[in-house]
Amino acid sequence: MRQRAPEGGSVSRLWKAAQVVGVVVTVGFLVGFVVVPEASLNVLWNMAIPLLPLTFLVNAALWRNLCPLATLNMTGNRLGARRRLSNGMIPAAGALGIVLLVVMVPARRFLFNSDGVAMAATVGLIAVAAFTLGALFDAKAGFCNSLCPVLPVERLYGQNPLLAMRNHRCLPCTACTTRACIDLGPRQSVFQTLGSSAHSHRWLRTGFGAFAATFPGFVLGYYTVEDAPWTAAGNVYVHVALWALASYVLAALAVKTLGLTARVAVPVLGGAAVGIYYWFATPVLIEAYGITAAAISPIRVAFAAVVTLWLWRALAAASERPIAARHPADPHRHGSTASRRGARTT
Repeated sequence: MRQRAPEGGSVSRLWKAAQVVGVVVTVGFLVGFVVVPEASLNVLWNMAIPLLPLTFLVNAALWRNLCPLATLNMTGNRLGARRRLSNGMIPAAGALGIVLLVVMVPARRFLFNSDGVAMAATVGLIAVAAFTLGALFDAKAGFCNSLCPVLPVERLYGQNPLLAMRNHRCLPCTACTTRACIDLGPRQSVFQTLGSSAHSHRWLRTGFGAFAATFPGFVLGYYTVEDAPWTAAGNVYVHVALWALASYVLAALAVKTLGLTARVAVPVLGGAAVGIYYWFATPVLIEAYGITAAAISPIRVAFAAVVTLWLWRALAAASERPIAARHPADPHRHGSTASRRGARTT
C-alpha cells in the first residue's frame, strides 16, 4: 500500500508560501538597509528581532519553518551532489557558529545598529553562505544544523517548547545530521551536543556548555553598554566579555557547589538569559510599537510569566530520562520510525 503523506498538502503549501514571503521580506530589508537605513534598522532590531526569543520558547520549529536563510539553505539542495556532515565536523561547525554569534551581537553597538550598508553586506554574505552550504551538504546539515549563528540560541531557548510543532522542511527526514538535530528532539539535541559530559560538571568545558554558562552575562553585558563609534569596538567587546566571564564563573561555582548536572543547570541558564533579555527588551518594544510607557511593567510581568512557565516545564522534564532522538528516515537505525511506519503500511 502507498504510504499516506505525513502532513496535509494545504498545510505544506501554506508553509511554503510563508517561506517565499520571508525571502521577499529579506530582500526588502536588504534594499531598505541601503535606501532608508534608519527606518529599516529600527524595524529589524526594535520590532522584529525582540520577538524571536519568544518564538523559540513556544517552539523553535516555528522560526525554523519560516527562516529565510533556511529557505536559501534548502534551495541550495537542488544543486550538485550533496553529502552528510560527518560527526567530526559537527562540533567544529557548531563552535564556529557560536563564535559568529559572540562576534556579531556586540558589533551591533558600534556597527549594525546604525550602518545599513554594513548590515546589508553581512546579511548578504550569510545568505550566500547558507545557499552554498545547502548545495554542498544534504538538507540542513551545512548551515541550519551546524554553522548558523542563531542555532545555539534556538537550542538553548527551544530545549523544552511550550507547544508541539513539526518542522515542515524535514518531511520526510533524510538524516542529514547524524547527531544533535534540534528538529528531531529539542531537549535531546542539548544532551547529544554536550555528549557524555552532560552527566557531570565537565559539560561546562564543552563549546555549548560554555556558551550556556556565559550567555546570561553576555546578554546583560550587551544591554549595559551604549551604542558607540567603531573606534570603541574594543571597549564594547571587553565590557561584554567581562560580563560573560562573570556569568561563567558564577555558573561554575553553582554547578560544582550544588552538584548540578546539565539537565538542571542548562534550563536554568536558558531561563535566566531570556528573562534578562526581556527585562531590557520590553522598553525597546514599547517605544518601537508606540505603546504607552505605563504598559512596561505589565508586559514585563507577562514575559516573566511565560519564562517561568517555560522553566517550570523544563525542570519537570529534567527529571525524566532523556530519550535519544532518532532519525525517522534512516534505514540503518534499528527500529526507526520509518521502519515501523513501513511495517504498518506495506
